[in-house]
Amino acid sequence: MKLNSGFLSHDDGEQKLLVSTGATKFSGLVRSNPTAGFIIECLENDTTEDEIVAKMLKKWEVSEDIARRDVRKIVDQLKGIGAIDG
Repeated sequence: MKLNSGFLSHDDGEQKLLVSTGATKFSGLVRSNPTAGFIIECLENDTTEDEIVAKMLKKWEVSEDIARRDVRKIVDQLKGIGAIDG
């Protein structure tokens, strides 16, 4: 899975922003916390949920269950607005 090309991600220094280019049904801006921003960053390249979870476990001291829950929640939300292909 990967970010849909109809969305652009931008790091403003404090948070990751996801912006629709207008080529999708969703029109707007998504502001994210550090966890969601990290997941969005991972989705800039083709990846899997398992790969994102593994990267989160390396970056933060968090249990695999919590990391997996967070990844699924963010991925589901992004899929809901059409921001993810695959």
